[in-house]
Amino acid sequence: MLEIQRIRTEKESVIAGLKKRNFDATEIVESLITVDQQWRNSKTELENISAELNILAKEIGNLMKQGKIEEANAAKSKTSELKEKEAGLKINVDELDAQIIQFLYQLPNVPNEIVPTGKSEEDNINVLEVGRKRTFDFTPIPHWEICKKFDIIDFELGVKITGAGFPVYKGKGAKLQRALIAFFLDEAEKAGYTEYTPPIMVNEASCYGTGQLPDKEGQMYHDKRDNLYLIPTAEVPLTNIYRDVILPSEEFSIKMTGYTPCFRREAGAYGSHVRGLNRLHQFDKVEIVRIEHPSNSEKALEEMVDHVKNLLEKLGLHYRILRLCGGDTGFASALTYDFEVYSAAQEKWLEVSSVSMFNTFQSSRLKLRFKTNDKKTQLCHTLNGSALALPRIVASLLENHQTPQGVVIPEALRKFTGFDLID
Repeated sequence: MLEIQRIRTEKESVIAGLKKRNFDATEIVESLITVDQQWRNSKTELENISAELNILAKEIGNLMKQGKIEEANAAKSKTSELKEKEAGLKINVDELDAQIIQFLYQLPNVPNEIVPTGKSEEDNINVLEVGRKRTFDFTPIPHWEICKKFDIIDFELGVKITGAGFPVYKGKGAKLQRALIAFFLDEAEKAGYTEYTPPIMVNEASCYGTGQLPDKEGQMYHDKRDNLYLIPTAEVPLTNIYRDVILPSEEFSIKMTGYTPCFRREAGAYGSHVRGLNRLHQFDKVEIVRIEHPSNSEKALEEMVDHVKNLLEKLGLHYRILRLCGGDTGFASALTYDFEVYSAAQEKWLEVSSVSMFNTFQSSRLKLRFKTNDKKTQLCHTLNGSALALPRIVASLLENHQTPQGVVIPEALRKFTGFDLID
């Protein structure tokens, strides 16, 4: 969440920045500042009363030693009145503090200055395109037909077992899935990321920590009995490893990776854009997460973007990178780059990765800090990215690498699959 100190000192720039998202924060910010001033006034009064009570306690002790019982009793009476007032002020301070937190939870992150103003994906900026659209000397078919033809992913069986959006991978389809996970994790390890296998259910505090709550509660599967959430991405458990942590020095650069199943309760829709693997409720993904000193976060973002570029190039896929506009940038993100792969069979772009920088937005919620050289504490910066999400990568591989004989497996995957053709 945004820091209250920033809103106090940079009110106008925060409001102006959030307008990039088409978010008018004026009313929330004004209310927040009013409540914050009430909180500071009450806090000051509470501290003054506490100081007065300490003085009175010493005074009563001295009066009793001097035998001035009547004066001591008068001081005790005043102490009782002050303690009653102190108790009321403590309640008031806590209530005002809770109001401040609720206001802050409503405010998204302020976009980076290079984020373009815009309302939707049509306003995103294409910053790079690599490769060419594949041409065929035969009629290509979409991946859901390829899956049926070679019996590698069964969508109807998934509907029978669970429902739409839960496919069953089988044979070479299952091996391709496993191969991609191994390939992505190996590449992350080569890039210096430490591998984790985190839980796929998290508590409410973890969801608030990374910004899924209260913004995305409708998109997550929730076990009400234990109040646990199935993760939408490994970002949540990995980043929360460092919740309530103070790193001991300024010398840090933490790089984590993890493979997990991911779960999203996206609203149902119909049409080719959600057919097959294009949109699922359960899918696999390898995530990369970084915790950085504020001075290194922009460099870290560039490195993460280069990492995803390297993966796509090794898979032989034609891709582009988009800088998301304010209206399309996620609630917690300050700057996001989306990677899209062109599907020659569907004749459209498929999003396969998002790489985002959050600045202090998550660490403020997480209370994730580091000790500066002068022994003060400062908030860390957090970043994460898909490296990669599997469903649309699988769809893109099947569609773009298809031949009349079958689907050719990229060279980089063959040591993991054990075969070079799906036929």
